[in-house]
Amino acid sequence: MNALTVLLACLAGGCGAVLRFTIDAAVTRRVGGRLPWGTLTVNVSGALALGVVTGIMPTLLALPAATVIAAGLLGGYTTFSTACVQTAELLASGRRAAAVVSAMGMLAASALAGGAGLVLGRALGSA
Repeated sequence: MNALTVLLACLAGGCGAVLRFTIDAAVTRRVGGRLPWGTLTVNVSGALALGVVTGIMPTLLALPAATVIAAGLLGGYTTFSTACVQTAELLASGRRAAAVVSAMGMLAASALAGGAGLVLGRALGSA
């Protein structure tokens, strides 16, 4: 990996973090905060996008570009640590069922979205 790819991945990571904050705040403002819907939206959409990038990478996307998008932009955009803290906060507030639904739902939805993105990306890459 060359220095330019590293620099671009760093810049993309910052953009991803700003995008995450913006989307999370907008979703939370719209639907409320009883569950971490903003974080769910970010992580599921990020998993879908990463699946697409991974699927198209062998044919349509060179490794440096994939690194900038996947590790940089989407790495800065998605947020496993926030999901963990929000689950811990739900547990600490006595909302055990909400914590389980949030954690397991986010994991399942993100895995499904990642798989769907991979299928979509491979289809786009072979078209």
